[in-house]
Amino acid sequence: MATAPTVTTHRPLLRRLLVAQESGLVLVIAVLMVCLTIFGGTKQARVRDPATNEWTRVEVNRFLDVQNLVLLAKDASFVAVMAVAMTAVIVMGGIDLSVGSIYALSAVLGAMALRAIQAQWLGVPYAELSTSTGGPGVLVAVVVGLAVCGGVGAACGALNGAMIVGLRVHPFIITLGMMAVLRGVVFVLTRGQSIFNFPESFTTGFFKLELARMVPWEFARGLYPMPVVVMLVVMAAGVFLLSRTVLGRRVYAIGGNEIAAKYAGIPVGRVKIIVYTLMGAMAGLSACVYLGYLGAAEPNAGNGYELRVIAATVIGGASLSGGRGSALGAVLGAILIQLISNAMLILEIDQSYTDIVMGAAIIIAVVLDQAKARLTPGR
Repeated sequence: MATAPTVTTHRPLLRRLLVAQESGLVLVIAVLMVCLTIFGGTKQARVRDPATNEWTRVEVNRFLDVQNLVLLAKDASFVAVMAVAMTAVIVMGGIDLSVGSIYALSAVLGAMALRAIQAQWLGVPYAELSTSTGGPGVLVAVVVGLAVCGGVGAACGALNGAMIVGLRVHPFIITLGMMAVLRGVVFVLTRGQSIFNFPESFTTGFFKLELARMVPWEFARGLYPMPVVVMLVVMAAGVFLLSRTVLGRRVYAIGGNEIAAKYAGIPVGRVKIIVYTLMGAMAGLSACVYLGYLGAAEPNAGNGYELRVIAATVIGGASLSGGRGSALGAVLGAILIQLISNAMLILEIDQSYTDIVMGAAIIIAVVLDQAKARLTPGR
């Protein structure tokens, strides 16, 4: 008996875009930006007239000011880079509370390495270095910074993964302990002092390279786009890794049902170690960008970033029960969090309420996610 051909139906592209988790985030971000534009007020800004080459004061919108928008994107980039990797961790059903401490340790050791390179280049003792003028070229400085920061972060992440898999202890406990241990190591290494005097080629020569040095536009003065460029590159890599690679499919499979993944032949332990290693490496990369942009490493670097990174990931649509999340959503979540902080600053709300807002945002995001799961047919 002949059987009827199976007809596969596909949702229209527009409908898929509208029901996607990211579309809701984009809408919220757009509404918040419009509200800040309308109610944020104006401020005085100095603008140079290209014709007369004279500076004049004009009224500009406090939110739509180019400097404010670039600063917002820059601040979001430090969290977004780590949130992309945290998405993979949470999708897999794990958690990492040590990202802020890994970030700080990577920054401190990277700063020490860069300062040592600078001292050796200038021919002065490490402890007596008092200037960052001159030094190695861009390639040497950037490679050293990336190698040390990324290597330290990856090593800490691999240690997290190995202990979680080898000791069979919940990742919450392992990463909570590592958070305290690594933060203590940071204070032992620095003795509470900041580390600075890096090569200029690493700071103003690359990570804080002014946009005006690359394009002749007047508004490009005072804009430093490299952190945002790094964020976009990491986002693109995260989207590709999670949606187009075997590792990404295995991450979703483990988060959906770890026991079934084991029976399917997926090396669960190895995948977990790889994902936690990537998480540490992204924390190290973010620390490297932080070093290059600010030109110093302080022992309190990354303090409280655990909350911000997890909040960005959860707000971006990742389910704490595993199996769902996206790199794009994590970046949008980081931008939304920074937009909230920016709104509190523009509207002159006490910054002491920032953590309250972040915690409330996590609770609301989880509650909405659970409600959506219950109401969605076939879930």
